[in-house]
Amino acid sequence: MGSFRDRAAIAGVGYTPFSRDSGVSTLTLAVRAIMAALDDAGLSVDDVDALATHRVGDSAPPWAVAPALGVPEVSWYLDQFGGGSVSHAVIGQAAMAVASGVAETVVCYRAVNARSEFRMGGTGRGAAPVFDAQYQAPYGYFAPPQQFAMFTRAHMNAYGTTHEHLGHIAVTQRANAVKNARALKRDPITLDDYLASRWIAEPLRLLDCCLETDGACAVVVTSRERARDLRRPPVLVSAAAWGGGDSFFSGTGTDFTVTEAARLAPRLYAMAGVGPDDIDVAELYDCFTFSVLVQLEDYGFCPKGEGGPYAASGAIALGGELPVNTHGGFLSEGYVHGINHVAEAVAQLRGTAGDRQVPGAEVALSTAQPGYVLAGTSALILRSDT
Repeated sequence: MGSFRDRAAIAGVGYTPFSRDSGVSTLTLAVRAIMAALDDAGLSVDDVDALATHRVGDSAPPWAVAPALGVPEVSWYLDQFGGGSVSHAVIGQAAMAVASGVAETVVCYRAVNARSEFRMGGTGRGAAPVFDAQYQAPYGYFAPPQQFAMFTRAHMNAYGTTHEHLGHIAVTQRANAVKNARALKRDPITLDDYLASRWIAEPLRLLDCCLETDGACAVVVTSRERARDLRRPPVLVSAAAWGGGDSFFSGTGTDFTVTEAARLAPRLYAMAGVGPDDIDVAELYDCFTFSVLVQLEDYGFCPKGEGGPYAASGAIALGGELPVNTHGGFLSEGYVHGINHVAEAVAQLRGTAGDRQVPGAEVALSTAQPGYVLAGTSALILRSDT
């Protein structure tokens, strides 16, 4: 896999507005985000020969998006089943397709009406088509907050992690969102506000949980050489890794405080030729505050069990040693199931993030859900083309 390091680049990013009710179809959201990403790159629909997305629930598949866009021919596509765990694998596979010559210009996207229509993780319908669900749903153990609550409690029991530790993550990310005009939540919050928010699934409160969001985000992946001739500075895909193992629900894993990210991280860093100390900015999958905390540990930024104190120390704030979720993340910007993290990493490496810019950012880590609900994860290391 190391053979495609830095051979593919992200040349464009695009968004729709994030909202609680888009008023349009998921397909329309996908088309709008893709057109915005192509415009950002200085490309047109005629330049697109491949499309890639992932899905759970609400989705706009490539076979519907291509004719809606007017793409003349799709030579490669990816429509991968899986939640946020595979969000970054989609872009990694697009980079691999470009590097191998299978495709020239891939648009990776995710579109959801996850607030106004198919509420992600909601109940009142059949269980998701994955084998683990049959063991959970009969007991009412169904929604992601319930699942992550148990993992959070395991970490609290093992390491003394506190509600305040989680609260510092929520407060820090909201402070970043205040600087982001695209964010759904821009009103500052304090630790007292966090502690006063209602329980969702103890020990998780409302402000521990990501936003239910209508919206779409897209990125354009092409070769490094071609990207250098386009409108924006290229951001190189230095490493992409994905994989999985035992499910926590029906496999042999017993330590809920260690995720698949801990096993994937060495492979990811080796491919890019960097380590944790080289990362300037991290966009860590934050479906819940706890997923940020555990990834700080499992990607090697602090020892196991010290994610809470590390976050509370100010290390993850803008101006800290490792700025995390500089756009506000899924907790405060909006939850588009993974790709908006990648788009924010691109902005940071281009130096176009405005008031939330990390000075001198050259290397970014962007991650997927670390492997709790699905037995796998994925991640990217991106770097500026300097």
